[in-house]
Amino acid sequence: MGNQSIKCVHDFTVKDAKGNDINLGQYKGKVLLIVNVASQCGYSDINYSEMAQLYEKYREQGFEILAFPCNQFGAQEPGTDEEIQDLACNRFQAEYPVFAKVNVNGDKQAPLYKSLKSSKSRLFRDSIKWNFTKFLIDKEGNVVERYSHSTNPLSIEDKIKELLGVD
Repeated sequence: MGNQSIKCVHDFTVKDAKGNDINLGQYKGKVLLIVNVASQCGYSDINYSEMAQLYEKYREQGFEILAFPCNQFGAQEPGTDEEIQDLACNRFQAEYPVFAKVNVNGDKQAPLYKSLKSSKSRLFRDSIKWNFTKFLIDKEGNVVERYSHSTNPLSIEDKIKELLGVD
């Protein structure tokens, strides 16, 4: 591809909701769904509900969801990292990691998102359009697919199963 900004997901370090550094290399060998979330978005209920179902069903087989709160779309994630974490865990039953709030577009975008977008930019022209854009990552840390906010998580279950090697 020749694009120097594309890196393996496992090469990044991100902040968790408490401000601790988390090396994404710890997810080597796992299939990941990386999602920019927002608790006040109209898509929140369906996405959080279906992500919880997928996580419950496949986490024992090596599936992880990494949720990155983002307040760039309609200011629909205004809380602090701690408030967001509390809301995601209590209201939406998110048992998967919810990280520190990030920007997914613009000059202050998180390096992880810059890389994710550059790996699947041909159809989407780089920028993320809304909350709940999903990136499906294989066990080696490469982006396999990018899904728009309107793609419900359960609709990609077959692709997740394929990457996990389960029936």
